[in-house]
Amino acid sequence: MKNLKKMKYVTGTLLISALLFGQTSCVLAQDDQKETENQSEIQETEMTEEETGSLGDSTILVAYFSATNNTEGIAQKLADGLDADLYEIEPEVPYTEEDLNYSDSSTRATQEQNDPDARPEISGSVENMEQYEIVFLGYPIWWGQAPRIMNTFIESYDFDGKTVVPFCTSGSSGFGSSDAALKDAAEGAEWLDGERFSADASDEDIFEWVDSLGLDMEAE
Repeated sequence: MKNLKKMKYVTGTLLISALLFGQTSCVLAQDDQKETENQSEIQETEMTEEETGSLGDSTILVAYFSATNNTEGIAQKLADGLDADLYEIEPEVPYTEEDLNYSDSSTRATQEQNDPDARPEISGSVENMEQYEIVFLGYPIWWGQAPRIMNTFIESYDFDGKTVVPFCTSGSSGFGSSDAALKDAAEGAEWLDGERFSADASDEDIFEWVDSLGLDMEAE
């Protein structure tokens, strides 16, 4: 009789333990699932922001294309000094070293520059372009002109009412009329005269130019 009671007690204890274990496992599984879902949502949000170029709340944007990182350095200095948002214009198909061989007439960049209608595709976009009042636009000089991907960028947005400030980098070429086609495409924009910089331009050189523009902002 005592053994029977003991067996019932043990059996009951095991059943209760099993139920508690099952409930705990279920709760843990639900927590794991929620954590996984939260991580997925965070990753999805980060990916969306990266793809669309969702930036901060500044009214100044520094947008640039830089195939060899020379223009990127100037753009970063501008963005830091002006507390501006920074956006890199990235080609859907990145340029290789062979693509940029200036001495070969069959290279991708040469063919694009020789074709006024070429519009290389851009990866991503600026989601909140309407918030920017001033847009600094940077690019390298290719064959005396802005790369055709800059035309793609300008034609992708409405610049009406914005102030656009172009700048470029080159080894020796001046700014010239490199932005002529871009200016024509930015209807309604106040397009200021651009400036050419060497890749190693100092902060002093850059912001001396910025100050000369007479814009309603302060360079830090």
